[in-house]
Parts: sequence; structure tokens; C-alpha cells
Amino acid sequence: MPKRVDHARRRDEIALVACRAIAQHGFARATVAQIARAAGYTTGMVAYYFDSKQEIILAALRLILKRMDQRLQRAPGAARAGLLDVLSEALPIDGHRRTECAFWTAFWGQLAADPQLKRLNAWVHREYRKLFERCLAEQWPESLAWPTAVRQQALRSLIAFMNGVTTSAVSSPRDWPARTQVRQLDLHLTLLRDWARSASRQSLME
Repeated sequence: MPKRVDHARRRDEIALVACRAIAQHGFARATVAQIARAAGYTTGMVAYYFDSKQEIILAALRLILKRMDQRLQRAPGAARAGLLDVLSEALPIDGHRRTECAFWTAFWGQLAADPQLKRLNAWVHREYRKLFERCLAEQWPESLAWPTAVRQQALRSLIAFMNGVTTSAVSSPRDWPARTQVRQLDLHLTLLRDWARSASRQSLME
């Protein structure tokens, strides 16, 4: 009886290897042939699942978003309204997450010169925003009562902070160990919540 192949799992394996290859070697140097060798497949096998490097990149982006979503949902603070604990799961605080975040930064670095990647990034940004919007609503239920403008500004500030820490930790890992990342996130959340509460009260008085 022929062996049954899990094609979805194989696609994920190739996407994960692509993520690692790009994180290690950079976007341009990580070729389809190199990704195939690292995955233990022939170039023809990779071509069976993906028509181009762009498709592999899209699969890698989807896989990373999926893994991030899973971590955020099963985070230690997910059941007790701890936004710090939940969002810490999205920071590059261990080897696996550093690899994912190094892939993100390599991807971002190519956007200016590649219109196709810009379109991919627009989709990624929407999905990324949904993840953090859900976390904000679940872990800070009070945010649902904030004026829309305040809630949206808080969300943008949070995303900008997470992206900034991600980039800093990938480029200067010695200056941004896990403990420092979490401490800075804690400070940002404290200041952000205080600002949002004050802005909401001010809005009600106007």
C-alpha cells in the first residue's frame, strides 16, 4: 500500500525552512534551491508545492502568523486578563521566535524595491492588526468603552512598539535580552493604558 503523504504538513515544513534560511542568509541569498536542500527535498519537489519563491514567502508569512496566533491564545495570561503575558509571546524572547522575527525584518527590508512584496505586506499588516486588536479587546475589556479614536490610536501605538522591539532585538540581541524586552513592554503598556484612560475621560468632558 503506498505511503500516504500529508501535503499540508509538507508545505508547512518547506515554509518553515524558508523562514530559517531567510533569517540566516538574508532575503536575496536564500534561493529556492537552497531552501530545497535545507528541507531535504529536491528543487522539483519544492516546485510541486510552490510555483515561485514569492509563494514560499507567502506560505512562510501565513505559518508565522498562525504560530503567533496559537501562542497568543495559549499564553499563561490568556485566561486571567494579563496583556503583558499574552503579548510577550509575540516578542523574540527565544530561539524559535528570534528566527521568525529575523524573517520579518528581512521581509520588511525588501518592501521598498518589490511591488509584489508590498501587496503581501498589506495583507500581513491587516492580519497582524487583527491579532493585536483581539488581544487588546480580550485582555483590556475596558478598551471596548474607549472612544474609537482613542482605541485605534492605542492599537497603532502598541503595534509600532512591538515592531520596534522586534527590530531592535533582532539587530542588537545583546542589548535586548528577553528580560529587557518584557520590561519595556510592561512600561509601554502602563503608560499606554494611563494615556488611554485620560484621553477617554477628556473626550467625555468635551
